[in-house]
Amino acid sequence: MNILIQGGRVIDPASQFDALADVAIADGKILAIGSLPSGFVPEKTINASGCIVAPGLVDLSVRLGGMLASELAAAVAGGVTSVVCPPDTEPVLDVPGLVEMLHYRSEQLRLARVFPLGALTRKLEGEVLAEMASLTEAGCVGFSQAEVPLANTQVTQRALQYASTFGFTVWLRPQELHLGKGVAASGALATRLGLSGVPVAAETIALHTIFELVRATRARVHLCRISSAAGVELVRQAKAEGLPVTCDVSINSLHLTDVDIGFFDSRMRVTPVLRQQRDRDALRAALADGTIDALVSDHTPVDEDAKALPFAESEPGATGLELLLSLTLKWAADSGVGLSDALATISSRPAGVLGTSLCALSGQLGTLGVGHVADLCVFDAAAHWEVQAAALRSQGKHTPFGGYELPGRVRATLVGGAIAFGA
Repeated sequence: MNILIQGGRVIDPASQFDALADVAIADGKILAIGSLPSGFVPEKTINASGCIVAPGLVDLSVRLGGMLASELAAAVAGGVTSVVCPPDTEPVLDVPGLVEMLHYRSEQLRLARVFPLGALTRKLEGEVLAEMASLTEAGCVGFSQAEVPLANTQVTQRALQYASTFGFTVWLRPQELHLGKGVAASGALATRLGLSGVPVAAETIALHTIFELVRATRARVHLCRISSAAGVELVRQAKAEGLPVTCDVSINSLHLTDVDIGFFDSRMRVTPVLRQQRDRDALRAALADGTIDALVSDHTPVDEDAKALPFAESEPGATGLELLLSLTLKWAADSGVGLSDALATISSRPAGVLGTSLCALSGQLGTLGVGHVADLCVFDAAAHWEVQAAALRSQGKHTPFGGYELPGRVRATLVGGAIAFGA
């Protein structure tokens, strides 16, 4: 279908393009930006006057919870056109057939694109390496242990050696197994509430180990959801040294602190645990200066029964796909970050992480280049909306941001030149 997006402010962080322009789409690709080709006749026109036309958002941490249709519908409602799915599904993504089935089911829905991570070890048990080569052929963009720390450093070393040999990327959340078993950040608040704590050392010890192994193997590693000021500083040093590492931070860690737990509010039970204000401030600054490569929703739908428990017993997780854009805009406004730079953290920069993960489409994601696949988001940055859990499309209704008034309302989302939401 020929589609014309008319009268919007087109922002492409990858090329630094920022101007009022029309966007012509044909055969699933961007045909032109600005002057329309002669003979182009749109079958559908989207009025983007007063709106931003941006690349479709790329979210590097989305759990689909076995509810593919609802979660991918939530994605496109939030302007997200590409999601990376960790391997801790049910069953675990450790054999090619499961990866191929996930691809098939997601493609049939014609909503957001799904890029799965394969299990680093069989059944995520941390003992035997999964078949990385065959999982890559099935469509995996990298390999991960999800939330299951590797207890055996030798297994981690072997995984990175193998990944380095074949150019695979390993996605790791830095958390030491034994120190990371608490439910709140170590500190005065956890002590006062009687909650078991997770010290910053749980993250920094894991980071030191990972960086030593990266120095030895030169494997590419993506660090998932950095949560502390000390962790940020270690990442900054590793990048300055030239180690092939990237990292992301979640919307929860970027906006909230342990004080938000209040009186045992289980909506604040998330992973990583919410840390102190100095950590949040360091994360915000690191995202702005590029030390942290991407902002993620860390979308983890949790059902009602699993949250309706005492804080320490409740299941960690929160819905976030429909909030990613708005919370990015809120961070930008709070931190004085320009709109193009803010959008880069959820479009071109995460696409760049995928670009090092052997993703065939990666060069066309997160950008609005002519001839590229037409994944776009049209949103009204000036519109505000109140987060109401019941109105969210995700099956997971729990969010720490319920009742917040946030900027940015998605008007249309296109995936592969087809309208997936709105318009």
